[in-house]
Amino acid sequence: MSDDGEPSGSDAARAFYGRWAGLYDLLATYVPGVGELRDRAAVALDLDRGDIVVEMGCGTGANLSYLREQVGPEGTVVGVDYTRGMLDRARELVARRGWGNVHLVHGDATAPPISGPVDGVLATFVSGMLADPAAAVDGWCDLAPDGTVVLVDMALSDDSRAAPVNALFRALTVLSTPPTLQFRYDPPPHDLLRERVESARDALLDRSRGSHREERVLGIVRLTGGRM
Repeated sequence: MSDDGEPSGSDAARAFYGRWAGLYDLLATYVPGVGELRDRAAVALDLDRGDIVVEMGCGTGANLSYLREQVGPEGTVVGVDYTRGMLDRARELVARRGWGNVHLVHGDATAPPISGPVDGVLATFVSGMLADPAAAVDGWCDLAPDGTVVLVDMALSDDSRAAPVNALFRALTVLSTPPTLQFRYDPPPHDLLRERVESARDALLDRSRGSHREERVLGIVRLTGGRM
């Protein structure tokens, strides 16, 4: 809470994403092409059987099966998220599938309660939510000093063909930005999102000795991997 009794930014975000956990779960699982994207992100981590991989902002667990497939039952998958509503759904998934090597932790992706080193770190649609994404990425790179960090994010495209998709994306970013009843923002949330996504990507590439980059949906969806 803030000094005047109002919810802080992080408290408001927790409440917002907790309320919409069910809808997020449907979108994260069933939107056409999202499964292929998650598979590509998991493969880009370049993991081996028995490795340890951490997902920052694991949400309802949509990536966990893909990560577990890469490290095998002898590996370890750790999911970190600060929204308990999301984690509750992820825990139900883990229990239902009987994944004994998948562990879920309540914590902040900017200061994850994880002791390294690990072999890979994945952050899907997380960077744009962070106040200082470059600092967070630096921390994730430190956690995997000999591994790979992969970011998957969405931002406005510079492709001239993407104008209609950009328009839809602008509307969606406003509707998904807490509080939901506010319609005018300064700066606009889509501009702030792109700034944060680019900051995170640049920080990762600065730390990498090898990189992997893909774009989808006319450049709106970006996958960036960096080998430490």
